[in-house]
Amino acid sequence: MKRPIVVLTGGGTAGHVSVNEALIPVFIERGYEVHYIGSHEGIERELIGERRPEVTYHAIQSGKLRRYFSMKNFTDPFKVGTGVLQAFSILKKLKPEIVFSKGGFVSVPVAIAARMARVPVVVHESDVTPGLANKLALPMSSHIFTVFEETLKYVPAGKSTCTGPVIRPELFRGDREEGLRIAGLTGSKPVVLIMGGSQGSVVLNEAVRNEIGRIAEKFEVIHLCGRGNVDETKKQIKGYSQYEYVTDALPHLLAASDFAVSRAGSNAIFELLAVQKPMLLVPLSAAKSRGDQILNASLFQSLGVAHVITEEELEKVQLSHLLSSLASEKDQLIANMKKYAQTKSPESMVDLILSYKN
Repeated sequence: MKRPIVVLTGGGTAGHVSVNEALIPVFIERGYEVHYIGSHEGIERELIGERRPEVTYHAIQSGKLRRYFSMKNFTDPFKVGTGVLQAFSILKKLKPEIVFSKGGFVSVPVAIAARMARVPVVVHESDVTPGLANKLALPMSSHIFTVFEETLKYVPAGKSTCTGPVIRPELFRGDREEGLRIAGLTGSKPVVLIMGGSQGSVVLNEAVRNEIGRIAEKFEVIHLCGRGNVDETKKQIKGYSQYEYVTDALPHLLAASDFAVSRAGSNAIFELLAVQKPMLLVPLSAAKSRGDQILNASLFQSLGVAHVITEEELEKVQLSHLLSSLASEKDQLIANMKKYAQTKSPESMVDLILSYKN
């Protein structure tokens, strides 16, 4: 008997893939054949296409959606059009019961194609305000799931539900001693995990490396610095461990960490909240983004679960002092986190998604 099919999409950053990673094993356990539509070069190709042999990966054209002037704005619409035709061909052949879209620019042609193929689409929005890709996908969607209650003000009331975050179960299975072993640290000092996102953060990388000597006097550091950003000149510093990006080791590195410094992408900060790591958030500035991370960080600060500093302020203060301040409030931050750490299980999320299938 032919297995039912579900199609997942989303990409561009790890945040647009992590929820899908959590859902894939559940769909497979339910007897579904899982297909993923992503881009040719996005991080989703590596995380899903190369690391998930149980998932069939389909690469399509996808132009980037820019809010600023670029000559590529004149050519990328043609890529989106090509991507729509490619996604439509895939969906007509597969005949899935449903498409689940996590956002990112690759999801736009998939959502349009699903509407053309009369396949229901459900959209998941992680940030306080919907990203441009999800805004374009909303008219094609059967339902929208949000992480923040505040997001319901920005999406159609008749087809939206706040579910809270979906966290990968493996993040709760990390072992501290294994994390210290992987990172080559002793654990004799508090451990700080620095995360700049899958692409890395120049601002965070410079802030850490400019002060690593001073920071290492009080803390050990695990630094996820992004592709091509390992600093060979700092490799000999005791108590400082660098990685471009981690996947399977992340649960152990989280378990080994006492604090975190992070950008304020929704998936990352909700994962830190779920595992109760006091965090210092450095959101992308409004000049570099649509301001979604600023809103995310502001909300977490208002809940008393994070300290926040802007990029501009970070350039004027010592990161070591900010870490000391974070450490001094560790107990209170963790107490506050326990009030808000509820998550939606992947199993429950799959139930909700499948309730909108054909």
